[in-house]
Amino acid sequence: MVEGQDEVDRIVAAWGRERPDLDPRPLHVFSRVSRLSRRLDLARRRVFLDHDLEGWEFDVLSALRRAGEPYELTAGRLLNETLVSSGTMTNRIDRMVAHGHVVRAVGTTDRRVVLVRLTPLGKEKVDAAMADLLDSEERLLTELSPQEAEQLSALLRRLLLPLDR
Repeated sequence: MVEGQDEVDRIVAAWGRERPDLDPRPLHVFSRVSRLSRRLDLARRRVFLDHDLEGWEFDVLSALRRAGEPYELTAGRLLNETLVSSGTMTNRIDRMVAHGHVVRAVGTTDRRVVLVRLTPLGKEKVDAAMADLLDSEERLLTELSPQEAEQLSALLRRLLLPLDR
């Protein structure tokens, strides 16, 4: 491999050689995003494992933590925040209740509404995991200046916004 080139450069060059009728330029971006995503997933898994959490547990705990005091959301709102089915969410809440990370509460104005509330243990876990996650992800950005990281963020936002609609 030529110095300054990465595996994606090699892959794109090979496709250019084998299929000169195709324009492989999107691979320069999306193959790198895909490779970065895999590395980021592994780094996140290590952080969550260090805190005895699964990724989905962190997602639920962080949704509750971001809600602000009293750190509770309806089960329906958690569905929207985590993009899982109601059956999956029920199972996840049951498991988190068993671990002492959340409790279920009944709505004060409508007793049919189920609220999920972060416990002190859940808050402690998500706060510690978030601090370590940010440290880990900051290390992944060390090759970029703060301005480059901001520019990358803006470009990725621009790509993602139409997909989120």
